[in-house]
Amino acid sequence: MARKRQRGTGGRDAVPETVTAPVDGGLAELAPDRDRPRAWTLRVDGAPQSHVDLDDPTRLAFGYQRRLGHVLDLAAPPGRPLHAVHLGGGAFTLARYLAATRPRSTQQIVEVDAALVALVRRELPLDPAARVRVRTADARAGLGKLPDGWADLVVADVFSGARTPAHLTSTEFLGEVRRVLRPGGIYAANLTDGPPLAHVRGQIATAAAVFPELALAADPAVLRGRRFGNVVLLGSDAPLPVAELTRRVATDPYPGRIEHGRELRDFTGGAAPVTDATAKPSPVPPPEVFEQ
Repeated sequence: MARKRQRGTGGRDAVPETVTAPVDGGLAELAPDRDRPRAWTLRVDGAPQSHVDLDDPTRLAFGYQRRLGHVLDLAAPPGRPLHAVHLGGGAFTLARYLAATRPRSTQQIVEVDAALVALVRRELPLDPAARVRVRTADARAGLGKLPDGWADLVVADVFSGARTPAHLTSTEFLGEVRRVLRPGGIYAANLTDGPPLAHVRGQIATAAAVFPELALAADPAVLRGRRFGNVVLLGSDAPLPVAELTRRVATDPYPGRIEHGRELRDFTGGAAPVTDATAKPSPVPPPEVFEQ
């Protein structure tokens, strides 16, 4: 592990320092937020993974994380504790958010990168009062160990080399997600894609083969195929809170759009559901996505 000292005005050293460390997925970097003394951005091999504000865990800095935060807010009446599964740990941003907004929630993080988990635990420790368990395991294998109907929420935000692994994109995988969800529970996935959005269209078709109710939240420019970016895909066996989610996403600092119903299914353009036999990782992001 190494620390890069940040230079302040007048040549004086400023704290905190950037922390770098090798992890299983590459080189991790925890960079301090210049405007907030206890806020950090996690990058792995240059790809932004998470942003955490230890003083205010309800502050979600990334657009896609804000959209996932809205889903967490609308999954049950305010304050009601939830059972949540987080596939992919990052810096535990959404688990911290849920612990702050819904105390007494029980959460399970499944993260395959043991060195990353150790780094985050050491540098950005969880609140000891939070009921968050972290399991070091492959996301799909960890999901398979959870009992039927345990979760109110399953959030998938898994990337390896900035790509979603192939085995987390299939109907078989989503079948396991639905098994773990209670009736009325919500699946929420962070996906990345760019023009012509073939990956996202395939993921919508895949989710439609498993869940009767779907919605998609994204930047309009991404949905129109103008640039590479994040989309949040939702699935459930019960109606989703589309109206309120639409209002919140549209009024965000990073305004987005919600697609659902027939329009969303038509958006697939006839794409076929993905199976384990046909699954591929998500596309490689173009280099300019991570340029500073």
